Amino acid sequence: MLNLALHSLWNRRFVVSLTVLSIAVAVALILGVERLRDSARGSFANSASGIDLIVAPRGNDVQILMATVFGVGSTGTGMSWDSFERVENLPAVDWAVPLMMGDNHRGYPVMGTSRAYFDHFRHSGGQALAFAQGGGFEAADSAVMGAEVAARFGYGIGTVFVNAHGAGNVSFDMHDDAPFIVTGVLAPTGTAVDRMVFISTQGFDGLHASYETPAADPFAASENDDASGSLGSTDEDHAHEDDADHDSHEDRGYEPNQINAIYVGLTERRAILGIQRALQTDPTEALSAVMPNVALLQLWSITGTAENALRLMSVAVAAASLIGMVVMLSATLEARRREFAILRSVGATPRSIFGLIVSEALMMAAVGILIGIALLTMSTALANPILSANYGFRMGLALPSFTELTLLLAVFCVAALASLLPAWRVYRMTLSDGLAAKL
Repeated sequence: MLNLALHSLWNRRFVVSLTVLSIAVAVALILGVERLRDSARGSFANSASGIDLIVAPRGNDVQILMATVFGVGSTGTGMSWDSFERVENLPAVDWAVPLMMGDNHRGYPVMGTSRAYFDHFRHSGGQALAFAQGGGFEAADSAVMGAEVAARFGYGIGTVFVNAHGAGNVSFDMHDDAPFIVTGVLAPTGTAVDRMVFISTQGFDGLHASYETPAADPFAASENDDASGSLGSTDEDHAHEDDADHDSHEDRGYEPNQINAIYVGLTERRAILGIQRALQTDPTEALSAVMPNVALLQLWSITGTAENALRLMSVAVAAASLIGMVVMLSATLEARRREFAILRSVGATPRSIFGLIVSEALMMAAVGILIGIALLTMSTALANPILSANYGFRMGLALPSFTELTLLLAVFCVAALASLLPAWRVYRMTLSDGLAAKL
């Protein structure tokens, strides 16, 4: 009966092909929505997994998270360096990393930060950043490239490039007079870090300094910098003061007047609420202390409506495909009445005819599911560069997960149920009805 069903489908291959293709598109859409959702959530969670608090000027938690962790948007106004020192000196704070934003390199966000970023930042459940080439900042004009940026533009150690003022693909002013040299390329992380360019806080200030007064240019001191990129000094007394300050602030080096945000790691996670309350009630400056996990939950609540809409759309496409299969099977019954009658005449039972129709439907569903998985794989491979460049994450190319297998099984079972209607109509046909001439 299976062989007969296969030959029957082949004789109607054009219409069957269209039906199978519609099922395949529905399957690819259903799995694609789920995989896109899971990949986005997983990548977002991995990107912020090692940060206890994000301190920034007073603003919306989700906006601060997107700007500081994913390089999308901005935090608005800046915050003073005095606020950074107050945060760094809080008793339960283990480490603090300054962040400066507002520039881009060929559409990729540029982040000004300190060497401590590469020491303390964690991703994907606690993994430290690793360098595929070179190392951290060596001078004020040093830069570290994320894996995606370096791969896309072919950057390596020693590459010279310039940044532009503005976020995303909007560039207001090219900083041609302040080039940077790549001194490190990070290993791939699968997070937003891969699509970022990192420069020192001193270098970031150098992009925006007023060059009317040479002393105001942070790059002017780069020749006297040590390997850390900190500013040199010819005043012996001032040097002693700097040494004392470095001892109390972990040899932080250059101190900008303004920054955009701070990554904070705590010695004890249970102190997080107390620190958050203390910072948000700080009378000296209006600050927000954002817990990344809480902000992510807020983000999912915002995107939940869109996710549900996409799911409903994919289910509607699947339902339409299965209805099309039922219509195709039903529409051919009249043309196949004599075929069924001949089968009955050579010994086929009504159950056999019933099974023939169900077998045809299940074959179409099975082939549609397999083609749907193949379409999803090809679509994922094509979409990953776009997703990585614009949103900082990639969809997985792994075998279907348990959830996805459950969805595929549901599609197969619904196809089996949908085939029962035309199969029941065939079952009720009699031999005499098939052979009788109709006037």
